Amino acid sequence: MRGGLVTIGTVAALLAAMGLTVLGLGAADNAVANYDASSWLWSTSRSELARVNGVTARVDTRMEVPGGRRHQMQVAQTDRLLILRDLNTGQVSSLDLATLQITATTPTAPGLGVSVALHEDAAFVVDAVQGIVRQLDPRSLTPVGEPVRYPPGITGGAFDGAGKLWVAVPSEGTVSAVTAAELPATPGAAPPAGLSPKRVETYEVAEPAHELVVSTLDEGVAVLDRTSTSLVTVRAGRTVRADLTTTAPGSLPARTSGPQVPVTVAGERKVHVVRDSDEVQRFTVPGAGERLSPAVAWAGRFYCADENTGTVYSFDANGQLVDTIKGSGRPGPMELEVRENHLFINPPNSSTAQVVDDRNQVREVNKYANDVLGGDPPPVAPPPPPPKKPKVGKPGAPRAVTAAAGNASARVSWQAAASNGAEITRYVVEGAGQRHEVGANQRALEITGLTNGETYTFAVHAVNAKGDGPARKSNPVTPTAAVPDPPASVTAEARPDGTVLVKWPAANGQGNTVTKYAVTASSAGATAPAGESPKTELVIPAGQLEYGTQYAFTVIAVSDKGAGSKASPVSNTVVPFTVPKEPTELRASTVADQPGTIAVQWAPAVDNGRPVTKYLVEAAGKTTEVTDVRATIGGLGDGQNVTVKVKAVNEAGPGAEASTTARTVAAPRVTVTGSSADATSVTVTFTVDAGGGRATCSAATGGKTASGSCSSLRVTGLTPGTAYTVTVTASNAAGKGTATRAQSTDALYGIATCNNGPDGDQRTYCNAEVDGRNGNEIFSVPQQLNAKQVGWAKPGTRLKAYCKKQGENVDAWIYNNQKQSTWWVQVEYSGRNYIPWAWLNLEGGDNLNLLPTC
Repeated sequence: MRGGLVTIGTVAALLAAMGLTVLGLGAADNAVANYDASSWLWSTSRSELARVNGVTARVDTRMEVPGGRRHQMQVAQTDRLLILRDLNTGQVSSLDLATLQITATTPTAPGLGVSVALHEDAAFVVDAVQGIVRQLDPRSLTPVGEPVRYPPGITGGAFDGAGKLWVAVPSEGTVSAVTAAELPATPGAAPPAGLSPKRVETYEVAEPAHELVVSTLDEGVAVLDRTSTSLVTVRAGRTVRADLTTTAPGSLPARTSGPQVPVTVAGERKVHVVRDSDEVQRFTVPGAGERLSPAVAWAGRFYCADENTGTVYSFDANGQLVDTIKGSGRPGPMELEVRENHLFINPPNSSTAQVVDDRNQVREVNKYANDVLGGDPPPVAPPPPPPKKPKVGKPGAPRAVTAAAGNASARVSWQAAASNGAEITRYVVEGAGQRHEVGANQRALEITGLTNGETYTFAVHAVNAKGDGPARKSNPVTPTAAVPDPPASVTAEARPDGTVLVKWPAANGQGNTVTKYAVTASSAGATAPAGESPKTELVIPAGQLEYGTQYAFTVIAVSDKGAGSKASPVSNTVVPFTVPKEPTELRASTVADQPGTIAVQWAPAVDNGRPVTKYLVEAAGKTTEVTDVRATIGGLGDGQNVTVKVKAVNEAGPGAEASTTARTVAAPRVTVTGSSADATSVTVTFTVDAGGGRATCSAATGGKTASGSCSSLRVTGLTPGTAYTVTVTASNAAGKGTATRAQSTDALYGIATCNNGPDGDQRTYCNAEVDGRNGNEIFSVPQQLNAKQVGWAKPGTRLKAYCKKQGENVDAWIYNNQKQSTWWVQVEYSGRNYIPWAWLNLEGGDNLNLLPTC
């Protein structure tokens, strides 16, 4: 399959046609480039498709699919067409990749059981439950001719490399090929008369009622018989069987490239490689657990994904482990598909994928390139440790083994046996001299070749890797020709409480009284008894059928003689559903920058058969509706402990709630732990309880403020030798918190300095106070005015300094090392008065900058 051309112009057209959004195109050259080796990969959490170029390992186009978040999506593509099937809603959409226009949509029943296959211009919808294979015109999604009909419960439905669609019929033990009819010239027009898809080949590959798995080949098909543990390949009309040595059921990829077919046995963590009639290799996959996806053959290697760890292991042709690819690195589904000479590894729940070229070189792809939807997804908590392995033993006895007589036949049905830690591989039915082995998911069997009038009892037992379990016998039955007619029709209705109502008209007992009816449920590849009723309806209890899976039903009438009719026509298909389960991984946290607000996040709830349409988030008596898996709730008050409850809602109504608690941000609390000072600054140390918010801090005193750290702050520009009270304030979204601390600055001292000169009067200039000017005179103002002089300091006097002030220029000349300045210093001398800095040498280096300005 090949990717198509995407252009800037057609991107805009898609917005109107489908409501899809094209994201992160980047440069125009990337947007319009046409690469053959491309694949569209689905991202579940973002509800978008990313077109990945296998050559460059880069995304060139992203398309959002509104309404598809957390939905499973099947993607089928050719070089011109892209068909999507939403498993949650059943909607099928066809897009023309040449124009990126949606060309048609059609509904199907939601859930597993219906699949879409596409090859060149041939498109099929395969309804495995009903056994209907219908060709569609991919341009209009209208039927082409008449469908090919099989018994209910088929499997497969994929194209081989030659364009044949292969389908297995477990009830018959056969596999057959279907070829497409030629399309009409006009989309949606009726094809020429007689043109319909045809069943062209049919091969017997297993005993009837065996459990079968299909993988299409480059030409032909491989069929794994899980009941007899053998593999049959069909190539060029020739069937070849290879017996496998396994103790647990195996699986196959939907498509296998090359001559060797890998059979993955998850219960053993082994891969068995088959070529023609021989098992040519067997190797073990590292790790633990049974969540292995089927190994894929590619470029001489085998790639096997461990869905429990998100890791992909690569093995060479000899079964040696040669590479370990990190993959998503977390639990979840892994899609491995070979397209256009590349292997694409896509975890739908992850933001990254990998591309492997034909030289086995691995490159990682960012599916969310260009950060179109914001940053990286939030980190996912590490998975919990794996649970302890249960004790493994032989299976238990089947439950409710029931037989109903027919005309020279009997129908035996039963409920599943307990597996006791090892998957059941088959059931064995014995009686009337016959022995039948049927698949683990085929729990009803028609036994023929009996003699009317003779009484028979049948025994059923289960088999797993540990051996045969105990048998349980049926009621005795006596075949007779006097059997009732089957009900003429059957209808089924899935109800919101999880039950399924099956109804039918009364059957004709042909002379006998119909005393009860037995209902059988069929799903893709499986049949099982659903229950019995004396009325013309049966309510199947909630939980007995798997939610989200398609089922159809047949009914047999049983007379008072114990004789059973043939099966009725198959009912309509229904998908059981009920209210969702509670959301998981619920987390609530404080929103640090908003008062009275919390943030809530959770993992999607299991939808139980219908898409989750919204979530109800309740906090402090208020309920908010959201469609995402996160919400922000405000108006809750500050510093409040809040209980949050979250419910998922689907068509059936609101489900069970999950709850947790969180606290809104509270105003900060400040605790001062210490303080210190120098001559002109005070440092306070403190702790802050930010109340769950983000705090900013400041300290203030004496008209000065410092801000920054919320553990220590230094307020500068203070006056030496002064007592201060420092106020520390912490602020956040909820308010402020304060604390105070008393602290005095250290005193700063200076030495009155006047040193006599060498000559004449200079030699006595500094000795004493004299008339006229001499050193160390102190004034009440920063100016040498006689009227303002308050005294004289003897040289060497230590004076306490407070601050500095500009004033008259004073030159100390030779008496103090040529010191000259207009700065005066306020000192403690008969109160606070001024001495020229020229005559005062401050201790500690005479740094005038330590003093604040007065």
